Parts: sequence; structure tokens; C-alpha cells
Amino acid sequence: MAFTDYSRPGDKGEPFILRAVKIALVVTLYWFVSISMVFLNNYLLDNKDLNAPLFITFFQCVVSVGLCLLMNVFSYFCPGYVDFPSLKFDLRVSREMLPLTVVFISMITFNNLCLKHVGVAFYTVGRSLSTVFNVILSYVVLKQSTSLYAVLCCGVILGGFWLGVDQESVAGSLSWTGVIFGVIASLCVSLNAIFTKKVLPVVDGNIWKLSYYNNLNASVLFIPLIVIFGELNSLFEFSRLTHLHFWGMMIVGGVFGFAIGYVTGLQIKFTSPLTHNVSGTAKSCAQTVLAVVYSASHKSALWWTSNMMVLVGSCAYTWVKGLEMKKVPVETQTINTEKSKDDPGV
Repeated sequence: MAFTDYSRPGDKGEPFILRAVKIALVVTLYWFVSISMVFLNNYLLDNKDLNAPLFITFFQCVVSVGLCLLMNVFSYFCPGYVDFPSLKFDLRVSREMLPLTVVFISMITFNNLCLKHVGVAFYTVGRSLSTVFNVILSYVVLKQSTSLYAVLCCGVILGGFWLGVDQESVAGSLSWTGVIFGVIASLCVSLNAIFTKKVLPVVDGNIWKLSYYNNLNASVLFIPLIVIFGELNSLFEFSRLTHLHFWGMMIVGGVFGFAIGYVTGLQIKFTSPLTHNVSGTAKSCAQTVLAVVYSASHKSALWWTSNMMVLVGSCAYTWVKGLEMKKVPVETQTINTEKSKDDPGV
């Protein structure tokens, strides 16, 4: 497995059927990892006996750091099988990464808090405004204008979001706390993309070095937050703190959090950034259906309509931006690709 080569493979006389099978397997792997990660995080965060979302997020960051170091070791002893960048801690790089880390911490924390309060079924709608914030921040911060078609797609997403909130309220299952956390998480996802663009040169444009320093900084910064918000007491009072099952699920959650970066890059490598975003939208739809079926809950036609508006609007926006990206330099497309890897909602 190569962990740094995300270039799209060329056609080297490979049969179409074999190429199609490889793409199908990669897309399936992406769907499995992404959906499993969301359900697993929901399981961990929905634990009534443990109210410690910051600690759960902190532990996943620690696992990611450990896996980065482990892959670094594997790449050293097995260079022909694992291609991973050499990791050597640099305090200067870590310090320059701090602004991004603060946004990164906010992103994954509010993302998990949203998932904790709204559940998996409403998660797609609750976290749907990142595209809208991308457009707003691109104009305000980067001074980049957006086409009318892209703005119309954002309008569809906004309409789906408000309809979804209304239908959750009608059903009596609306959590305004979860909705607010979802909006903040969406904003942080957009900010994370902008800050990532700024600091990528610090780590030589390598997404794995970025992940290493980001998670390492976050692991340190989470410690005082856990103490300040009183989660230590909740941890010490947790009856299953010494159970292997609990820690096994925590480790698996961290592994999936690390793996999502790799399978995202793998899907982009075997398809394209545009196809990856379409696949992510379809995955969100399947994820919502699975959540409703699993919880055996009944949803109204308008509730389903809100989800379809969000998904269709997101898919249409991806298609419009894909057409526009054909007219811009490759470097800009690379930045957009890196942005999609950092979104935990993929």
C-alpha cells in the first residue's frame, strides 16, 4: 500500500473489467469505513453512562498519532510495501500548525457533539451547511466569487436544512443543541479547508505529515479542555472503564478515524475528485437510510424530502464546481482534493 502516492493511475493496457472491479472495491471500502466510523462514533458518544465527548475525541487523536508513527516504522523496514513520509518532530512546524489545530479541534469536537445530540439519521442534514459556508468564506476571506449556478445549489441545500429542522420539530425529536453544534461544525469544516491551504507548504504539501502534527497538537491541547469541562469525574465514575470491550471499541474508532484519510485518497486515486464527492453524497444517503432502518423509526415524506434536497443540492454543487475546475490550474484542484480529506463528515 502506498500512503503518499495519490496520483491517478494511468491506463497500462489493464482490462476494463479488472479496472472496474478495482474501482468497485475501492468505493465499497470507502463506504464501509466512512459509514462504520459514523455509527461507531455515535455508539461511543451515545453512552448514557459516560458523558465525555472531549475524551473520546482526544483518544482518537492519540490513536491517529500512534498509527502515523507505526506506519513510519513500517515504511522504514518495509520500503517496498509501505510508502509513508518520514516523520521527525519539529517544534517550529508544530508551532506554525497551531492555528489550524485550533480549528481542527473545534471541527471534530462540534462534529461529534452534533452526532451525539441528533443521531445518525439527522446527521447528514444537521451537518449539511459546510458547502454553504465554503461559498461564504471563499468570498469573504479569499475574495473568490461563486457562479450563479453554485449559489442556486446552496439555496437548495439551505431549503433542505430548514425543512429538515422543521420536520424534526414536528416529530418531536428536534435537538436545537445538536442543530447549533452541526452549524458550528459546518463552519469549522470550511475554516479548516482555508487554514489547511495556508499551512500545507509548512509540511511540504504532505497530507500525512499534516495529519501527524494536527493530531499531535490536538492530543496535547485536549488535555486541559478535558480537565476544565470536568470530564475526568465522568471517566472515574464510569463503571466500564476497565472493560476490554470499551477500550477495544475506542481503539477501533481511532483506527477508522485514521483510515478515512487513506480510503478517501484511494478513492480519489482510482476515480477523480468529482466522482469522490458524488460517491460521498450517495454514501450519505445510504447512511441515512441505514440509520432509519436500524432505529426502526417512521419518517414523514417531507422529512425524506429535506434529505433529498440536501443530497441533490450537494451533488449538483459538486457537478457545477467540477465543470468550473476544468477551467482553473491543477494546483487549485489539488487544494480542493486535500480539503475533502479533512472533512470528518465524508
